Amino acid sequence: MQRSRRISQILVYAILMVGSLFCLLPLFWLVRSSFMTSLQIFEIPPIWIPAPFKFQNYVEALTTINFGRFFTNTLIITVSCLAGALISSSLGAYSYARLKWPGRNFFFALLLASMMLPGAVTLIPTFIGWKMAGLINTYFPLILPVWFGSAFDIFLLRQFYSTIPKDLDEAAYVDGAGLWTIYWRIIIPLSKPALIVIGLFSFMSSWNDFMGPLVYVNEESKFTMALGLQMFQSLHSAQWHLLMAASTVVILPVIIVFFIGQRYFIEGITLTGLKG
Repeated sequence: MQRSRRISQILVYAILMVGSLFCLLPLFWLVRSSFMTSLQIFEIPPIWIPAPFKFQNYVEALTTINFGRFFTNTLIITVSCLAGALISSSLGAYSYARLKWPGRNFFFALLLASMMLPGAVTLIPTFIGWKMAGLINTYFPLILPVWFGSAFDIFLLRQFYSTIPKDLDEAAYVDGAGLWTIYWRIIIPLSKPALIVIGLFSFMSSWNDFMGPLVYVNEESKFTMALGLQMFQSLHSAQWHLLMAASTVVILPVIIVFFIGQRYFIEGITLTGLKG
């Protein structure tokens, strides 16, 4: 029995390793190509290790267009959306999970129903609304909606808050704590894994967002990294080594943030499904 169990575990790990290699191969190909010349990228048989490493590709890619400005614009949007997602979603989830008020279940069901509405359906009416407000070619359409809460984020946090024993709330009430004190001193410290998950989702969504800036931003000085990469591709479509270097720079922050928070990401996703 032990031998067969060990063999099955070895097979499972082998399959997972092979699957991981297939998933990591495109990323490795991207990074490896960013250090080569255009001719070396498409050589057959393929060259897996650049010889020599062309670090000049990154210098040329980042100086051809104003990637520094695009990075600053993207960082402003991402940090603002990250703060808005954490604050609004945690407050909304706290209300649905810990407070009792008339119509709570109805409005929560309505919130979940809004997740079934495709973004393409609301794109044109939303654009008209922002245009009537005179906020086109600004970052408000990209940032302000996040501060009113995301249905998915609220649902995820509400599931997590439901796993926290309510005895802690009752003990805090006995000690004279109010709703805000319970939220700030008890719920938030115990919800760090779930909040990190929300933060990761918000960061990756805002950093990689292409449709939003494409619709609402018109001036090149206000472009994000996604729009800058698209503009770079249209200008240097044949210079694959520079395009690979620019693409690596764009996705590098997402990879770094994910690897830093992956442990909390898995823990938060696991715990949010324990009770609903």
